[in-house]
Amino acid sequence: MKKYILIIGLLVLLITAGVMLQGKARQYLGNLDASRNYQTYCASCHGEQLKSFVDRKWTYGKSWNTVFTGIKEGYPDGGMPAYGETLTDKEIAALVNYILTGIEKTTIKSFQSPTPPQGIIQTQDHKVRIDTVVGGIDVPWGITFLPDGDMLVTDRKGDFYRFREGEPLHRIGNVPVVRAAGQGGLMDVEVHPQYAQNGFIYLSYSKPKGVENTTAVIRARLENDLLVDVKEIFEAQPYVSTRHHYGSRLAFDTAGYVYLSVGDRGRREDHPQYLTNSCGKIHRIHDDGSIPEDNPFVDQPDAVQSIFSYGHRNPQGLAMNPESGEIWDNEHGPRGGDEINRIEKGKNYGWPVISYGINYNGSKFTDLTEKEGMEQPVDYWVPSIGVCGMTFVSGDQFPNWKGDILSGSLRFNYIHRTIMEGNKVVGEEKLLPNIGRLRTVVMSPDGYVYIGKENPGYVLRLVPVP
Repeated sequence: MKKYILIIGLLVLLITAGVMLQGKARQYLGNLDASRNYQTYCASCHGEQLKSFVDRKWTYGKSWNTVFTGIKEGYPDGGMPAYGETLTDKEIAALVNYILTGIEKTTIKSFQSPTPPQGIIQTQDHKVRIDTVVGGIDVPWGITFLPDGDMLVTDRKGDFYRFREGEPLHRIGNVPVVRAAGQGGLMDVEVHPQYAQNGFIYLSYSKPKGVENTTAVIRARLENDLLVDVKEIFEAQPYVSTRHHYGSRLAFDTAGYVYLSVGDRGRREDHPQYLTNSCGKIHRIHDDGSIPEDNPFVDQPDAVQSIFSYGHRNPQGLAMNPESGEIWDNEHGPRGGDEINRIEKGKNYGWPVISYGINYNGSKFTDLTEKEGMEQPVDYWVPSIGVCGMTFVSGDQFPNWKGDILSGSLRFNYIHRTIMEGNKVVGEEKLLPNIGRLRTVVMSPDGYVYIGKENPGYVLRLVPVP
């Protein structure tokens, strides 16, 4: 009898252990699936790790049910797509557990180095040193320089700074009120090419009106760290309730025209292909906001007269090619289809009729990658790198990069070097891997590369090492 009891006891133990192992295996496989789904559907906007969920302000709350509903049904005005048709409830539940468990005992300091990025890095064609210029800025979105060497930096949350070597940050007053929510806030900054004569500074920002917002641009002068003679020179129409895809990059050409980008504001069906609104477009205006007589659509009834090109999604980089004087952009695709474009007068760049991307939830919105009458990108990325900021390398500090395009990556945390011969892409290189989420990349007047990274926010400088 004791023998049978012992055998039965052993069988019970084995069965119990098997059930526990199966449970552990299911939990492990469930975690693998959740991790895989996170990388597939979430990482392009929220980053490869869970960093963007840590120490954040949860607009809609962070309870389990709220996060589940947010993933399943989305928040269209906030730019969050719905995944209810792509993922099962069980997969969404596993994803919620993956996110909330992953950040349960984590703070933003877990992702931050105690010291800013620094050191010497060997790239394909140059050895470069990373210098920390200044910290203490949340999201350095725009950077430019005054003739005396001072640097101007925008912080997306609404602050504007002047920085001089050896001094603390100077906060500039009388900055316009911004809607610092979603992707909005204080965006780009540029100075007039004849700044020494006229003192003009240009700022782009998300302008609120009630619950709606738009992209706007002001011109002002700087006196004693205060903006004066402030004049609004551009206001995109219409105002909408969404809080993403503002565009907001600024650039001057050699003739002194101001170019500015406006994203589709998350309304791809309504805006980019129609000339009766400002969204999904590159605009060209005079430095006082007036309309150039030779803009391509000035004589077309009901067209917005400042439009220079259309069919854009969310241009997050805008730069003049110093060799040709042409304006180029880079812009976000959805999942895949980030682009570099050479902007030509009156041209249609295709969004959303043609694209190399798909919806964030994995579904298709078009089967076309090309169509007659629509421009092909000079280059594109699949998967998306979360492209942000753009500059052409000029000057003599980096001779082996001269003429190439540098773009920041929000998703993969590096600088993308697009190697150019004229207008043709001949190669690429990933610079400064794991440097952080990059918002802007600019050339200084003395030929160095400056980058703005976020969380924590620093302005960094790349210096060639002989």
